[in-house]
Amino acid sequence: MCYEMGCSIVAYMSVTTTPVPAAPSADSPAPPRRRRALGWQVRFGVLSLIWGFSFLLIKVGTEGYAPFQVTLGRLVFGTAVVAAVLVVKRERLPRGARTWGHLTVSALLLNALPFSLFAYAELTIPSTLAGICNATSPLWGMALSLVALSEDRPTRRRVAGLGIGFIGVLTVLGAWQGFSGLDFGGTAMALLASLSYPIGWIYVRRTLAGSGHSNLSLSGAQLLVATVELAVVTPLFTSFPTHFPVVPLLAIVALGALGTGLAFLIQYGLVSEVGPTTAQMVTYFIPVIATAAGVAVLGESLSWSTPVGAVIVLAGAALTQSRPRDRRPDHS
Repeated sequence: MCYEMGCSIVAYMSVTTTPVPAAPSADSPAPPRRRRALGWQVRFGVLSLIWGFSFLLIKVGTEGYAPFQVTLGRLVFGTAVVAAVLVVKRERLPRGARTWGHLTVSALLLNALPFSLFAYAELTIPSTLAGICNATSPLWGMALSLVALSEDRPTRRRVAGLGIGFIGVLTVLGAWQGFSGLDFGGTAMALLASLSYPIGWIYVRRTLAGSGHSNLSLSGAQLLVATVELAVVTPLFTSFPTHFPVVPLLAIVALGALGTGLAFLIQYGLVSEVGPTTAQMVTYFIPVIATAAGVAVLGESLSWSTPVGAVIVLAGAALTQSRPRDRRPDHS
């Protein structure tokens, strides 16, 4: 259940090991707790807004630049933000050809490919639909994990969630109307982008477990590799811009610095503080904010089936992520 770098953050934090400090003795003073300037609830809300508005920024960016150029720009500015933090914290990039080989694949699946697909999709579909398609990522993840991850066993609740989510997708797309007025190419690319995230997450879990590198270092390296990948591909499909429209350029800068760089750091802190389950709940707010932003700012039309279908999709996604409560024996 993730979007942008959040997917790789959770994956890396589940496969990297952190030394556990020795417990203090009874006589030693307790270490002072670091208090954050903003509570996690405020940062959670900020992250929801940033990622929710990302689809609007993609739409604005593609009005002045080619999709690959939008993706390359967001990766450049996002990588710059994360690289600055790595320098301040004096963290080193991972070493080893095998690790960088796996990072090349994860960068493609978690950054370069889905970012580019969303940018191309929004050439022909509204940002509201792209944001809702992104909410199907947990559904794809649940279906794939049942096949690829032996520890994820199917339950009636999770299978029901998958079925409900599928009904929600059909509702959003207006299946009873024969999908009239729907751009199949753009919608398919948005759905493929959402599918790419869980594939990348599963790949990371399978290949980078126990790598010994910090999750910040691995994620920063992944962004760097994704930037290089787009820097190689973009000139092959686009020409250098002859003019630079200001508003779309500012949208790309914000998309990268905020939607990829700052959002990564906020999510990184949230996962560390409140755990991945709570931090990933941001996924449920993204389509709501994306829809509101698209309608209010861009004036995109909205039929009744879009919000209703989105609610059904989110309900199904919530069921796929649910876990049965542990039943403890009663010793009374």
